[in-house]
Amino acid sequence: MAGQQNLVELFEQALLAVDPLEAERLLMAASHAVLPMQLIDEIIAPALERIGEKWERGAAALSQVYMSGRICERLVDKLLPPDSPVRTLRPKLAIVVLEDFHFLGKNLVKSALRASGFDPLDWGHATLEELVNRVRTESIEVLLISTLMLPSALKIKELRAKLDAAGLRVKIVVGGAPFRFDPQLWREVGADACGQNALEAIEIVRGLLKTVEDGKAPV
Repeated sequence: MAGQQNLVELFEQALLAVDPLEAERLLMAASHAVLPMQLIDEIIAPALERIGEKWERGAAALSQVYMSGRICERLVDKLLPPDSPVRTLRPKLAIVVLEDFHFLGKNLVKSALRASGFDPLDWGHATLEELVNRVRTESIEVLLISTLMLPSALKIKELRAKLDAAGLRVKIVVGGAPFRFDPQLWREVGADACGQNALEAIEIVRGLLKTVEDGKAPV
């Protein structure tokens, strides 16, 4: 895409300024020449990644990260409506807070995923038993779990055992404070991956969904 780097920078500036009109103008001007997924992969995702890096360095506020994700969610819905085959044919994923009531981390990850063209089901807060039932009834293939307290994080080990016992082949991605304090905890509870932030979660989900899709491919 001609001038891609400059467009990413301009788009990033519009997001940091919380200027949805300018962000939309920039994307729509480029949308005539490329496919929607190319815009998402080459403009939206890199801009969000740059903003996330700024936040980690203390150069951007958490509110800017959040609002950037929300603006991009709306723009992605315009580029790829919810009923677009590109979105409806993707494996199913859900995001939830396990036996906790702190939703900021979950909401940031959900917003970043939706801004990258994914459609995670938002289950809000759920108990362990509720999760097993919902994974089964809604045929979830990737489950993202956010926790704040260690007791909630440790329950994921029991959840993994129950899912396995039920024959439910679901990938589990975890995140939250307990997993930042103990970098090996995600392995101990039987998760498939751990994301330290919303942008890591996007890359993890992309990788896991590729393995899911490859596993469905005829041999």
